[in-house]
Amino acid sequence: MNGLFITLEGGDGTGKSTQASLLGEWFTAQGREVVFTREPGGTDLGLELREIVLHSRGHIAPRSEALLYAADRAHHVATLVRPALERGAVVIQDRYIDSSVAYQGAGRVLDPEEVRHVSEWATEGLYPHITVLLDLDPAVGRERLESDNKPFDRLETEALDFHTRVREAYLAMADAEPTRFIVIDATLPREEIRDRIVDRVGSQS
Repeated sequence: MNGLFITLEGGDGTGKSTQASLLGEWFTAQGREVVFTREPGGTDLGLELREIVLHSRGHIAPRSEALLYAADRAHHVATLVRPALERGAVVIQDRYIDSSVAYQGAGRVLDPEEVRHVSEWATEGLYPHITVLLDLDPAVGRERLESDNKPFDRLETEALDFHTRVREAYLAMADAEPTRFIVIDATLPREEIRDRIVDRVGSQS
């Protein structure tokens, strides 16, 4: 049985973790092995890098930030994602290359294609079979995060214009790759979002 690589993308507060869990339940009911992971933080090394890029105090230069994410991604793919896919598992992942293109490319105003090329080299060109983009107005996402009463990380504290650039970059990527992306309105009820995702991934499982 072939492995299936699914990533969930979108701005902060869009419900990626919730939908990953619901999708994993559906695949488990179909008898598939499901591997949940995230970037950064899907491995022990990733947890250390996550602490640096999201929770360290002080400024991190944009290029340094992009390279730290790429370093995490290289290790993550080599040690967790590829082995899972090779044994036929479904890998459901919160964030991947598209996040770097959106956040470090558009958000940090680096060259998006340079950011993409670094990650493509780091992962030896591995792309997801399906990418679910949960689309949401950044102002609504901010309200959702505030209602959770959790401390904001370094990216979540950025101004709304930063998050608007991120959203626009995501939508542009989805327009450019309609066969890989499925774009879903993140204000819909979570069960409806799950059903739309399942309708798409069911044909490739």
